[in-house]
Amino acid sequence: MFDIRSRSSRWGLQLLATLIVLPYLFPLIAMVQGSLAGQGFGNYAKVFATGIVHVYFLNSIIIAASTIALVYVCTMLAAFGFAKLRIAGKEIWFWLLLVALTMPEAVLLTPLFVTASRFDMYNELIAVILPLAALQVPFTVLLARSFFNGIPNELMEAGRIDGANIVRVFWHIVLPLTRPIAGAIVVLTLINSWNAYLLPLLMLNDPSKQVVTLLPTFFMSQYTNDQTGVLAAAVITAVPVIAAYLLLQRSFERGLAAGALK
Repeated sequence: MFDIRSRSSRWGLQLLATLIVLPYLFPLIAMVQGSLAGQGFGNYAKVFATGIVHVYFLNSIIIAASTIALVYVCTMLAAFGFAKLRIAGKEIWFWLLLVALTMPEAVLLTPLFVTASRFDMYNELIAVILPLAALQVPFTVLLARSFFNGIPNELMEAGRIDGANIVRVFWHIVLPLTRPIAGAIVVLTLINSWNAYLLPLLMLNDPSKQVVTLLPTFFMSQYTNDQTGVLAAAVITAVPVIAAYLLLQRSFERGLAAGALK
């Protein structure tokens, strides 16, 4: 890290960091205050009294875990291929993959809905898991490829000299070195899959299949608009992913730094 020696520079950096954080901090404070209005913690009890919180959480955990597994496997294999293997036209395929980063999720909703309906996946968690994983892979491959490029080719050549094939070289030599970038990929995928809203809203109509981000909508209908319930549900939704990020923050920052600097 850079060492800022002068006091004025440290104060200036602290002021800049504070100004950047404030626009994100105020909505969180307002959300927590609103969730405690009226009945206080009774608003949270009201949310849990619906009897659906554990179902929504379980579905979100299944979706997040499945998405993380798919993204991790696809990213590691693709990044290794793009960085270390001789594949005809791999740069073309790599840039075609990056084109997917320019596609907004809203544009893809209609074709995804039609595809899910045609293959009888509507109202199934897989209809959310597969698109979420596909949307994450382009960026994670971009991040991981930079890390793989920093791994010395001499390590792979030593493994090949010892008689290992390319699969064993990847599994026993290369993959153990990717733990820093793997941590960043896991955290990014966890946050994005847990906070997914549009895809679950479109694909999951069955209440037993819905996810935690749809919990606030339980308190909104044509004849009901319980704002304290909505805000309390929003806080309950946000707490797990905030806690996960705080626990994995160091691994996440190391992974991003490693992917950027390798």
